[in-house]
Amino acid sequence: MIKYISKRIMFMVFVFFIMSLVMFFLYNLIPGDPARAELEPIKNTLTLEEYQRRYESLRAQMGLDDPTIVKYGKWIGGVLQGDLGNSIRYKKPVIDLVKEPMKNTIFINIFAMMLALGITIPLGIICAVKRNSLFDNSVQVGTIVGYSLPPFIIALISIFLFAVTLGWFPVSGMNTPNFKGTGLAFFVDRMYHLALPLFVMTLSSLGGMTRYVRAAMIESLRMDYIRTARAKGLREKVVIYSHAWRNALLPVITLIIGWFINIFAGSLVVEEMFSLNGMGSFYMDALRNQDYNIALAVQMFYMIVALVGNLVIDLSYGLVDPRVRVNR
Repeated sequence: MIKYISKRIMFMVFVFFIMSLVMFFLYNLIPGDPARAELEPIKNTLTLEEYQRRYESLRAQMGLDDPTIVKYGKWIGGVLQGDLGNSIRYKKPVIDLVKEPMKNTIFINIFAMMLALGITIPLGIICAVKRNSLFDNSVQVGTIVGYSLPPFIIALISIFLFAVTLGWFPVSGMNTPNFKGTGLAFFVDRMYHLALPLFVMTLSSLGGMTRYVRAAMIESLRMDYIRTARAKGLREKVVIYSHAWRNALLPVITLIIGWFINIFAGSLVVEEMFSLNGMGSFYMDALRNQDYNIALAVQMFYMIVALVGNLVIDLSYGLVDPRVRVNR
């Protein structure tokens, strides 16, 4: 097991360096001149000679005249030491700027995932057990509708219903401006502002997950060992939750972790629509302003989430199903 984990981590490190190299080269191919952009606001106050002198000085300071491979070496060397470079727009270290959006994105996505799992797993199991009943058919219709609607449509409908028409929740922001209060009051105010985004993210996840859990459970309930367990007189709850669900868990785990990886990317739309200070809106803002050090930092975050998620998927197989050997 330790040998397997070590090999997987070495593979992750290798993929990390390859992907970081590819992304760095791609961002460097994007047209733009950060030095010229920095001088643009004061361009009219400088003489031609002074402008040219400052421009060349800035290019040398930013390392823009170095070959791309040299720039990558400097950048990845800084990343390994916890230095993600400086933001061109904010004039601050990226590592300081990215902390708050990263914390918000992780909180939003984990909260939405917990809500969605708390609904989809029991709902999928009940639908499988009561297959083709009125309840099952009603849920199937609802999940098809939910699965067909993209998150931005659900967001627009939710904003119209709950924010504009009923006035229950705010449309944007993570907290009331200049809010003052205790830690608990601050948390309650934040959850009030996040109610609509969390609702949209949870609702947009229900359709696919519920249908997948239901299908996995139906397949598991058809197995011979389930009939044997029932013939032995085991209670129905033991048959469903101890025998059938354990067997159905393996494909569901793959889906859950894959879905967890994707919602980090999918939350970009929700963060942008509700003006949340998360990694998604932070990334879009960086691209609009050609602040590529920030954009690269966000890309690295999503890449690390994907690599760690895939490692967790592989290790989960061995934990859930002893038939799967992970020590080779």
